[in-house]
Amino acid sequence: MPPTTVAPSAPANAAGLGGLPTGVPATAAEAAAAHKVNAVAAANAAAASFANLTIKLDYLSPADLEQVRQAYRFADEAHLGQLRNSGEPYITHPIAVAALCAEWKLDAQALMAALLHDAIEDCGVTKPELIERFGAPVAELVDGLTKLDKLQFSTREENQAESFRKMLLAMARDVRVILIKLADRSHNMRTLSDVPRSKWARISSETLEIYAPIAYRLGLNQTYRELQELSFSHLRPWRHAVLSKALERARSRRRDLIGKVQKEVEAAFEAAHIPVRLAGREKTLYSIYKKMDEKHLSFAQISDMYGFRVIVPNLADCYTALGVLHQLYKPVPGKFKDLIAIPKANGYQSLHTMLVGPSAVNVEFQIRTQAMHVVAESGVAAHWLYKANEPDSPIAARLGAQWLQSLLDIQNETRDAAEFLDHVKVDLFPESVYVFTPKSKIISLPRGATVVDFAYAIHSDVGDRAVAARINGEQVPLRTELQSGDAVEIVTSTVPAPNPAWLSFVRTGRARSKIRHHLKTLAQADSEKLGEKLLLQALRGEGVERFPTDDEVGSTALWSKLLHFTGNRSRAELLEDIGLGKRVADIVAKRLAALIAEETERALSGKARPDAIRVSQEQLLRRQERQAPITVDGSESASVRYAPCCRPIPGDAIVGYLGRGEGLVVHTADCATARKLLNKDSDRFIGVEWSDEPTRAFQTAIIVTLNNGKGVLARVASALAGAEADIVHIDMGQEGPQEVTDLRFVIAVRDRVHLAAALRALKRTPAVLRARRAVSS
Repeated sequence: MPPTTVAPSAPANAAGLGGLPTGVPATAAEAAAAHKVNAVAAANAAAASFANLTIKLDYLSPADLEQVRQAYRFADEAHLGQLRNSGEPYITHPIAVAALCAEWKLDAQALMAALLHDAIEDCGVTKPELIERFGAPVAELVDGLTKLDKLQFSTREENQAESFRKMLLAMARDVRVILIKLADRSHNMRTLSDVPRSKWARISSETLEIYAPIAYRLGLNQTYRELQELSFSHLRPWRHAVLSKALERARSRRRDLIGKVQKEVEAAFEAAHIPVRLAGREKTLYSIYKKMDEKHLSFAQISDMYGFRVIVPNLADCYTALGVLHQLYKPVPGKFKDLIAIPKANGYQSLHTMLVGPSAVNVEFQIRTQAMHVVAESGVAAHWLYKANEPDSPIAARLGAQWLQSLLDIQNETRDAAEFLDHVKVDLFPESVYVFTPKSKIISLPRGATVVDFAYAIHSDVGDRAVAARINGEQVPLRTELQSGDAVEIVTSTVPAPNPAWLSFVRTGRARSKIRHHLKTLAQADSEKLGEKLLLQALRGEGVERFPTDDEVGSTALWSKLLHFTGNRSRAELLEDIGLGKRVADIVAKRLAALIAEETERALSGKARPDAIRVSQEQLLRRQERQAPITVDGSESASVRYAPCCRPIPGDAIVGYLGRGEGLVVHTADCATARKLLNKDSDRFIGVEWSDEPTRAFQTAIIVTLNNGKGVLARVASALAGAEADIVHIDMGQEGPQEVTDLRFVIAVRDRVHLAAALRALKRTPAVLRARRAVSS
């Protein structure tokens, strides 16, 4: 929370400093005395807080502890005179953050950064000053934390996205940055009641949407649960209070039952000679609230509010303990999870089983080793916990690394900050499914993930080339949602061709960013190719038959002058802009022709080398009456669109409209929309013609008028199939059943001849009264 700076010499502050009643005048001497008393009290409070911190730092060496003391003294001096909203000296906040980091056994550098984390932002301390005093690593951590602007969800989306991107890059560089940030957010949430109530909703919402999910993805489950609870209590205080009372009543009613279960379980393990540590586990209020809200349950219907954690010595004992529990109580079918064999994405491992205890009350048991328990509660921080106690222990220091790398991949492919945040928020969703590759490798994906998400999780090349899939040996559509345990096989093509429609159902940020990146790259290449065609066509209209080539003297200077004129950074960017309609080819061509003319005149006057680029005087004087048209064949991808209003097909007379930012749009010559555009913006129309050999079928719309009856639609579909015309879409309208009705079809045909054959086949079909092509109006 931002500090409040106190000006102790100002008389207006005397009441606050000396505790005098409001409205009681204070002399300068009284104010000074009051300030002195308060300064001593603040210093004592800060010293007491730091003394409590040092008790937790017994794992540090004396040299490291002395460095932490120096950081404390520096921070205390920097924050002198600053108060928190509670009225406490501001230095108590950095000390509390460092204390939370000490619980994770973070190293001295991280603890120093925690004490100094607000020094640059709030105290005017510079990074070079920190480097000189405490070294570059500490200064980098503080600098990374300083750049983590607060995510204001009440401000513009771009600011939120840019702030989050800064946080990602800082935490990807050093995971200690996000650990300190989460400790900072935890303490701020613990003291949120001191902040004006108008800020509660915003701060709690951003904690629930961003910080709690990050804590989960990094395996910091204890922090994750605490942030959720504190956010819930400030975001929904009334509901939190009601549920808290209900849980307290339920706890008192079932205290004897839980005690009985604990005794019976302890006796069973003692009889089996398995040393265990049994700990009670109670569902958090927020998780109870979410379950009630999502599944529309009453409080009484929540069956897994209470449970036990069984901590055993080693891995084999986990499965032995499971057998002991299943001998003692009956398991609930379908409520067993082996998260040891298939861990969660954040490294969490346990056996989960639901048992029917005394009085038919369901009780959940989580069975794990001590090492698993540390990882389950502390995630990435387990690395430092184990390093402090068992230096050679192969604890999972890699926890969360895969997710961080995935986010970096998205960052590299997504330069738009808002789009980046959109991708990342998807990946913060905590629920997971676990599926298998053909080689039995386990892939973790968010719940609701599809076959396409799986393909991109394997490799971006597999995702780009995916055309079909098999789940458990059966052919399925690419949009099929995956379930835990599915064995998935992807069928690929030789040519990468991601479909824009995939964006409507993919679940992971990685898949979404890869698809968009490929489509953008493809669109850029196609637009550049189209722009080159358009510019060359316009250039020929100016009497120049070809582009200046790179091996001609003066061509580099010629292109540089042209790019300076257009404001583009490269030739490729200029051609892409022309292809997208952002620049008019005629204007660029006139400028290029003028530059070539200048070069020609210089050559004729002997001022240029003989092999310098030039055109003949005849070419300079000649102007074509009509520009050569652009040829289209259906292979142009994103750079050329065929207008949905008239749906042109080969054989139609066509015109091309160079839309602003949307490339070339092809209309039929008699299209009503094209005529309107021609009247308004005729300069953007260019000549287009069909290729002699189109590469694919084209969609067009037809209207079939028929006598309604049983089997009519099937006969119409059969007639179209017999004519080798594919049905793309059927529109039956909104009217109720009528004796005579119109059906609108979108069908794919090769050309006008093929369309005529399809219409003739329809007209020969019984019950069809008329069949005609739809005309744009």
